Amino acid sequence: MNDLDDAYANRAYIDRADDYPPRWEAAAQVFRASLGDRARIGLSYGAGDREVFDLFHPQGAVLGTLVFIHGGYWRMFDRTSWSHLAAGAMARGWSVAMPSYDLCPQVRIGDITAQISAAVQAVAALTEGPISVTGHSAGGHLTARMVDPAVLPADMAGRLHAVVPISPLSDLRPFLRTSMNEDFGLSMADAEAESPIYTKNRHTARVAVWVGADERPVFLDQARWLSEAWGEDMVIAPGRHHFDVIDALEDPASNLVRLLTG
Repeated sequence: MNDLDDAYANRAYIDRADDYPPRWEAAAQVFRASLGDRARIGLSYGAGDREVFDLFHPQGAVLGTLVFIHGGYWRMFDRTSWSHLAAGAMARGWSVAMPSYDLCPQVRIGDITAQISAAVQAVAALTEGPISVTGHSAGGHLTARMVDPAVLPADMAGRLHAVVPISPLSDLRPFLRTSMNEDFGLSMADAEAESPIYTKNRHTARVAVWVGADERPVFLDQARWLSEAWGEDMVIAPGRHHFDVIDALEDPASNLVRLLTG
């Protein structure tokens, strides 16, 4: 075990942590089935098997599109476990897109960033109106990377409405001191290049950094580092840990959904 492995461990510090993934998967499956032809499944944004996204449409007029990027330390999960999290934005008249992406160690984190940029651009090509981006944990990192004009092209700038990284990993240098780096293959230069705290020029959008009050200290640190580096608000959700901080996305009345779609 490397010296920061425990600091970045979540499951060991969340009650009944192993219950969450199957619960997410079951809820997502039920939600997708309820949408009928309002769900477009497995739309391609690249050549790879995992370079696909699902697009869910609300009833009635579409006011915008939210892109949700899943987490899993860039090594786990795909788009199919999170469909139910679209409920809040859809109730407010927004479509929701959820991409999968290739996982480490088959690819590097920088490759995943490029894939998510391609996914957001593909979503933009299929939709009209504003686009908001959010994501959780590693997905929070990928969300934060989308404000960089070197990552998401300048012609997307006018479409971005809100960018809200949830429990983001904003400084990747600590991962050099974890055993996970056996999968990431990060050098110091790689870590700095992929760390959103170093993004100086940013697309104009409403930005806030979201994190749970009961998360591991390093996740509160990571959120604070990004908030301070960008000079943007940090919202600490009371009573929420790393696995349930995303639950607010299901609630159209939550402050998180209002921020993304308001």
